[in-house]
Amino acid sequence: MKLIFMGTPAYAVNTLNALLEAGHEILGVFAQPDKPVGRKHVVTPPPVKVCAEEHGIPVYQPNNWKDGEAAKIVADLAPEVIVVVAYGKILPEEVLAIPPYGCINGHASLLPAYRGASPIQWCIVSGETKTGVTTMLMDKGMDTGDILETVMTDIGSEETADELFDRLAPLSAELMVKTLADLESGGVIPKKQPETGISYAPIIKKEMAMLTFQTKTARELHNAARGFYSWPCAYFFYNGKRVKVLKTALSDGTSEAPGTVFKRDKRLLVACKAGTTLELMTVQPEGGKPMSGYQMLCGGKLPLGSVIGG
Repeated sequence: MKLIFMGTPAYAVNTLNALLEAGHEILGVFAQPDKPVGRKHVVTPPPVKVCAEEHGIPVYQPNNWKDGEAAKIVADLAPEVIVVVAYGKILPEEVLAIPPYGCINGHASLLPAYRGASPIQWCIVSGETKTGVTTMLMDKGMDTGDILETVMTDIGSEETADELFDRLAPLSAELMVKTLADLESGGVIPKKQPETGISYAPIIKKEMAMLTFQTKTARELHNAARGFYSWPCAYFFYNGKRVKVLKTALSDGTSEAPGTVFKRDKRLLVACKAGTTLELMTVQPEGGKPMSGYQMLCGGKLPLGSVIGG
């Protein structure tokens, strides 16, 4: 099929490559503008742009879709279908109406659950044990269009968001290739999304990753550490300094007051809500390198009996 691909991060590169391998004609690629990256703020092209240019595909990076210029480019390219995966911008209705097969979005959840920008992270933070990918016909709403096809997968009990990203990216790519073939052959029928089971996955802000041992159980905090890894990364404050929590584990319960730091053998533990206990396996003090929780304890950077978290 003759198509336009819209995507920005590395996650979307899997689908772009899969579409090329399947023999689709990519008329153009739309990605978000280059952005400053790292401490030195080096202006860096997004991964999808890099991939497209390696294949000689024209790349367009509109700052917005409000002035009609980007929409005119799409109309002039005359795609049969537009494929969207983690593009990060909302398309106007005039663009959605251009391709005869519609605009197909590859969304990283089992819709209608976790509509929005960060479905992979929030499904882990929320303690889900299953997730998947969905292809859907885009409409003017936020991930509200008709469902085309889905693939389900289990979430590992210790799996992080980064690991789940890596697993879902190829699944989403394979499903998109299959969906386009089924659409072209008439083998898929769009289905309205259920009105039950709707949830949302908003854009993640750094403050959302702060661990509050007094108000959350150990399992809730363990899920947060997994879901917010590796950005923005779960954290707490001690003596005004941020301590990142890179890896945690559940432990046996305790009678210590929530937020209290204690140890068992050579393990740094924190009492949490409802008598539960969280082990801080790997931490990174502000300005320091990652270390085991026990190393931090032995170094006197987090003394026994300290109370942390809000």
